[in-house]
Amino acid sequence: MTPENFKYLCKLLHERSGLVLSDKKAYLVEARLMPFVRRKNLTGLDDLVLTVQRDKDENLIREITDAMTTNESFFFRDGKPFKIFRETVLPALLEKRPAGRKIRIWSAACSTGQEPYTLGMLLKEEAAKLGTRPVEIVGTDISDEALARAKEGLYTQFEVQRGLPIQLLVKYFTQEGDNRWRINKDIRDMVSLRYFNLLEDLSILGAFDIVFCRNVLIYFDQPTKIQVLDRISQRMAGDGVLFLGGAETVLGVSDAFKPIAGARGTYGLGDWEAAGDASTATSGPPPAAEPTTTPSTVAPSTPSAAS
Repeated sequence: MTPENFKYLCKLLHERSGLVLSDKKAYLVEARLMPFVRRKNLTGLDDLVLTVQRDKDENLIREITDAMTTNESFFFRDGKPFKIFRETVLPALLEKRPAGRKIRIWSAACSTGQEPYTLGMLLKEEAAKLGTRPVEIVGTDISDEALARAKEGLYTQFEVQRGLPIQLLVKYFTQEGDNRWRINKDIRDMVSLRYFNLLEDLSILGAFDIVFCRNVLIYFDQPTKIQVLDRISQRMAGDGVLFLGGAETVLGVSDAFKPIAGARGTYGLGDWEAAGDASTATSGPPPAAEPTTTPSTVAPSTPSAAS
């Protein structure tokens, strides 16, 4: 591939997904896109670039972006964030939310669905505490292929063994064949899956009480990180909580979020305090707004980089 065509692809991918690729990543472009090139019966990456420039085919560009983003994920990834969610963040939220008020959670870059389904299982386990509060989990990604798998909810033996406690596997999955497990419909029904790019207008998603945007910002440059965190902060309730990956931070990127003490990778919007603190005696800020459109049933884990 010529240097000019490599620069063109890098620019295209940055504009469409926020993904930043240096000259040292040329090997990655080749490794990810050559199988795609062969499937399209093209002669090489230069031919691919020529085809994009000539046809301006949005579906082709979307497929290229999909091929370049990473879609690995697993249940209860990293463990601790879900422990913090269950033991610290959720109790505080429930203390501030009256019965009947909907709780909305966003799993950005949900990949093949393990993260939003993990949250669904945890919320099922806390059903008695939720009471009459309805819950909606929205999972988004820019990979159509990953979203199709998430919607299907069918996982291999290897995938369910990566972090999923055996008691939850037995309780919330049904075995199909020798090494396939499908997550139960009641958990799937808790999750709305849809295609969405983090670089686009977030208002279509509505507002959220909790946002999981883990291991996504690491793929962005500083201006894109600032833009994305600013947009997320504007779509959250006044006491909302943001979960980032262990290698990510809001420090030096966003003044809207503050680190929550003792909860690495977790950030509160405004003056967030845990359940039992003096501030929780009030009813809390207004609830998260309903989405401006009903999420469809179509949806960066090392997630897709800009979903």
